[in-house]
Amino acid sequence: MKKLAIPTLRTVFGERLQENISLAAYTSARIGGMADALIVVHSADELVESLSQLWEMEMPYLLLGGGSNLLVGDAGFRGVVLLNKAKGIRFNEGENPVVWAESGVTMSKLANQAATRGFAGLEWAATVPGTVGGAVYGNAGAFGGDMAGSLRSADLLTRHGQEEWPVEALDYAYRSSALKRDAVERVILSAELWLKNDDPAQIHERMRQYIHQRKETQPPGASMGSMFKNPEGDHAGRLIEAAGLKGTRIGNAEISHVHANFFINHGKTKASDVRRLIELTQKTVFEQFSIQLALEIEFVGEYDD
Repeated sequence: MKKLAIPTLRTVFGERLQENISLAAYTSARIGGMADALIVVHSADELVESLSQLWEMEMPYLLLGGGSNLLVGDAGFRGVVLLNKAKGIRFNEGENPVVWAESGVTMSKLANQAATRGFAGLEWAATVPGTVGGAVYGNAGAFGGDMAGSLRSADLLTRHGQEEWPVEALDYAYRSSALKRDAVERVILSAELWLKNDDPAQIHERMRQYIHQRKETQPPGASMGSMFKNPEGDHAGRLIEAAGLKGTRIGNAEISHVHANFFINHGKTKASDVRRLIELTQKTVFEQFSIQLALEIEFVGEYDD
């Protein structure tokens, strides 16, 4: 950051500005170095205001929601982290119900609130750890459902103002979207999702089954979620297990014995060790099966190695 950036940020954001904050506590893997500054935003409007101010100052920033699918470098982030706690939810009932949710709402919370009101369509999201914003960005999915099949539209912020994108504009693919592939700077503010009227008891029962299945097949503990995308016609976890890598450990990072596509943090794990384990896995799987595993997670921040 520039020499006078922090004093300027103090002037603009006042007591909202937190300095020298460890990002490990804000990621699902509990890994990450220090950020120079952190600001919590509590609504989409506050997110717009904060981003506009940072853009005006040409300040580097990182928008952080649930912190899943991210590996934050040990050297941290040189800039401002915006911690997205925008959690507004509004249901519109009727023959074709929809729900509007701000990007900081967790998908599991949204699914549960919909179920309680007798709205189906988001049962798959009951086991998704991330936020609405992250789900829209990466086309999150589980148990046959995904954001591509649920989204009606998304409200985005660019440096030119707000834009409403219909689901078709996001050009969804498996765990990918136009937002993820395009280098153009756009921030997800909120989303509107399709729902269906159904019996609350039946909706909750489907969700209970999904949650049970997830607990039976995926490991507990701190992780980033699925590490690699599934290759077409196969599963990353199967390939990693077949390569004999289950239980492989570098430092305190380990390929799970329960599901090989999950890398577990056993305490004070370094991001550099996780990255070395990623590279070892990709190299070994390619040597044995001629398949290049593509990452589902993203690297963020700075690394010492």
